[in-house]
Amino acid sequence: MRWRLPFSPWHLLLMPLALIFVLPLVQMVLTSFMTSAEINQFPPQYLPTSLHVEGYRHLLQETPILRWFANTVLVSAVAVVSHLVLCSLAGYGFARLKFAGRGLAFVAIVATVMIPIQLLMIPTYLMFAQIGLVDTVAAAAVPWLASAFGIFLMRQFFLGLPVELEEAATLDGCSTFRTFRSIVLPLARPALATLAIFTLLSSWNDLLWPLVAISDDTKFTLQVGLASFQGTRRTEWSQLMAGNVIATLPLIIAFLVAQRRFIATMTFTGLKG
Repeated sequence: MRWRLPFSPWHLLLMPLALIFVLPLVQMVLTSFMTSAEINQFPPQYLPTSLHVEGYRHLLQETPILRWFANTVLVSAVAVVSHLVLCSLAGYGFARLKFAGRGLAFVAIVATVMIPIQLLMIPTYLMFAQIGLVDTVAAAAVPWLASAFGIFLMRQFFLGLPVELEEAATLDGCSTFRTFRSIVLPLARPALATLAIFTLLSSWNDLLWPLVAISDDTKFTLQVGLASFQGTRRTEWSQLMAGNVIATLPLIIAFLVAQRRFIATMTFTGLKG
């Protein structure tokens, strides 16, 4: 029996594009195993002479990167869980429940996506200062409790579900919340997985707001901690690249695990207006 690999003419276009996106990641990994002399050599050297782990060793011994990693995991976990709960509830409400001003409220929420985050930083910082959240890990987590994009994504998915399922559950005596929890939510697993991936990527890579809200280096997230490696006169490139490898690896693993549900949800929500 002969096996044939799936191939289409689009692969001839997509493979070079994929290489463009993959090459920086490969160079990041290779640079993390170089010495400072190899990195600063001219003309540039793209391959390490051998696998040097000084960058990783200095990173683990001289910086609180494990604390930064734990802070980032905490912030991202809070963001993902709160997004799944709050955005699914709000999305279902806008998709199925009828109440006065539903359309106007939904448009107002979606419109907040167009407001630049830089415009919100000063009032957000002042509000956090009044309630004592500045310079805490919670300052990085609270803005990620819910988002307009998450509500929009879940609403679009719920609109595509057949309403007859919920009507049958109502005839059987289920309350609205029980119908949502027992009937709708299990069907929404692909959308929830997609929302979790988007939220994880955004909260994990968030740099600007934590950089403004946190000054204690023990409260840093990974991105803020890695940004501190770049000085005005000298940058420890081997440590910086090693830190980037550590910061990127969990995201790649999470995307590979959930990529099938991610693609399925994008296809499903794209068909329903």
